[in-house]
Amino acid sequence: MPDLKNQRTYALVGHGGSGKTTVAEMLLFNAGVVNRLGKVEDGNTVLDYEPEEIKRRGSIQPGFASYKWKKNDHFLIDTPGDSNFAGDLSYSLKAADGAVLVIDAVDGVKPLTRKVWAQIQGMSLPSMIVINKMDRDRADFDTAFNGISEALGARPALLYYPIGSKEDFKGVVDMLSGKALMFGEDNAVSEGEIPADIVDEVETIRETMVENIAESDEDLMEIYFEEGELTPEQITQGLKAGVASGELVPVVVAAALNNQGGQMILDSVQNLMPSPLEHPAWEGEEGERASSPDEPLSCFVFKTLADPFAGQLTIVRVLSGELNPDSHLLNASNGEKERVGQLLLTTGKESAQSKTAMGPGSIVTLAKLKNTKTGETLVAEKDDFKLVKPEKAPQLITFALAPAEKGDEDKVYAAVAKLLDEDITLTLSRDEESGDILLSGMGQNHIEISVEKAKRRYKADIVLKTPKVPYRETFKSPANEIQGRHKKQSGGRGQFGDCWINVTPRTSGDGYEFIDKIVGGSIPRQFIPAVDKGIQETAARGVLAGYPVIDFEITLYDGSYHNVDSSEMAFKVAGSLAFKKAAEKAQMALLEPVMLVTVAVPDAFMGDVIGDLSSRRGKVLGSDSQAGLTEVKAHVPMSEMLKYAPDLNSMTGGQGTFFMEFAAYEECPPQEAQKVIDAYKTAREAD
Repeated sequence: MPDLKNQRTYALVGHGGSGKTTVAEMLLFNAGVVNRLGKVEDGNTVLDYEPEEIKRRGSIQPGFASYKWKKNDHFLIDTPGDSNFAGDLSYSLKAADGAVLVIDAVDGVKPLTRKVWAQIQGMSLPSMIVINKMDRDRADFDTAFNGISEALGARPALLYYPIGSKEDFKGVVDMLSGKALMFGEDNAVSEGEIPADIVDEVETIRETMVENIAESDEDLMEIYFEEGELTPEQITQGLKAGVASGELVPVVVAAALNNQGGQMILDSVQNLMPSPLEHPAWEGEEGERASSPDEPLSCFVFKTLADPFAGQLTIVRVLSGELNPDSHLLNASNGEKERVGQLLLTTGKESAQSKTAMGPGSIVTLAKLKNTKTGETLVAEKDDFKLVKPEKAPQLITFALAPAEKGDEDKVYAAVAKLLDEDITLTLSRDEESGDILLSGMGQNHIEISVEKAKRRYKADIVLKTPKVPYRETFKSPANEIQGRHKKQSGGRGQFGDCWINVTPRTSGDGYEFIDKIVGGSIPRQFIPAVDKGIQETAARGVLAGYPVIDFEITLYDGSYHNVDSSEMAFKVAGSLAFKKAAEKAQMALLEPVMLVTVAVPDAFMGDVIGDLSSRRGKVLGSDSQAGLTEVKAHVPMSEMLKYAPDLNSMTGGQGTFFMEFAAYEECPPQEAQKVIDAYKTAREAD
């Protein structure tokens, strides 16, 4: 088994466009995994290989790589930064021992950076930060670096100070050794002189760094106060302890597209990030499990991929024990047994076989497991440890799916259903009212690309359409003494059913109630349920616009029957007729679903967002601002939120996030209600 003490398993995280995949490409190049640097723009990076990723020039799923750095095993998880595809970030972070947060030197800390950072902090992951794109035209190191403490609330320890920026970015100062490292031909690194114009700045920042390191450890603080300095060994010791406790965040600068800074990142990961042996005990549903090779085997399934040749690929993080090739495992989550064949180490779309056992921290790909899904725990037979699943982000948007040709509904459903195993942030369902196939996800882009993937893989021709809003109808006034009488005579046995009902509106949310007040046998007992059924079935089809009628009470108090011609069917029709008459007599209202919407944006966009929510007939409930980020809560009709995701993205330059949940049904304003009713009538006439 590899040397676990020097093994590293980490996730590359950050907002979309910060250059994570390019950083990963640079690291793999420096580690000798690839012999040339690919570019996202050219569609030839190792970790973005899906056709949809190449087309949109961005990650849509986590990428995995294993490599060696200075003879030590490293496992890397490259996570998508676009919020459309980051709904399962918590699963990738759960599989890592640490996180490397990539910040763009041009944009600095963005709201999505803060969101990602909050997840890292919430999972207590040791972390470091890479300020990337130091070579870009508008690169601003000071703003990006200051944002780490001001916007993220972290205590940064700058390990490498940039020499120059933009097109003049030509090297770094190693803050631990005090040496200048210059990028030369083919970006070979050589020692040089620290430019005179930054000597004072470097010294000031170094003093701050050493103070921060000393403050994170009482023993070092005492030495620092007595001697006024720490040795390089003490600084490294303090840094490592500060990273492990979350007190300190090392910072490295880079220009990944030019292969500048790769060695510094790799060295920092190796020297400062924790090994799997240092990971806290894993929390199970019942008890804990130490991150040790001496414990029983347990593996967390944190991702499932579909391979056109190998079929389903199951990506696991070994939590404890040793995973051996050709072994038998138990899925502790569902009780099913699984047989493991080869252990595969994946880099991009390529896999290499491991012939040795893999211990804690290893990211291993298993092929052709039959009964295992993302989020489940694999253990040795007779074990029952189940890891507590991380929380997923809630879905934000729903679209209806339809086949391009009628009759292919089942084919469409089956094709999209196959995507659910590999993308746990998708939900597929059927609308019982409309019959629509509904696909819910993290955003419009997420839904569109998922449908594109289903079309490509499974040859299903799918049309996306905005889903039907689940309006409801209700009674606004009572309707009393309503008769429903069904009589039909056409030779032979006839049909006869007669009932009298009162209808009373109920409070919102109270539902439907049927009260039987028949006395004296005016309607035989066996026919009374038929009246109830006729009313409910008619109410489900709606009166105004074809939506279910809710929150009303029916009192059946009288009726009559015929000894020969009465039947369940006749009284069911009578109940239906009575309900329709009651709806004509009473005042009816259309109800619309109202959502509780929570929007998070930079303070500068708060006014625009509140104004936009108001224009959508929203009622703003309040706002809260912290560290430059404002959270706005509002009640907004669902019909006004169907395409909010792209609108918010446009309004805030991609810096806003939101989620929504059902709040209540409220009466639809007359003008809006009439639009819905007219659309229903037009559709019926067309049919």
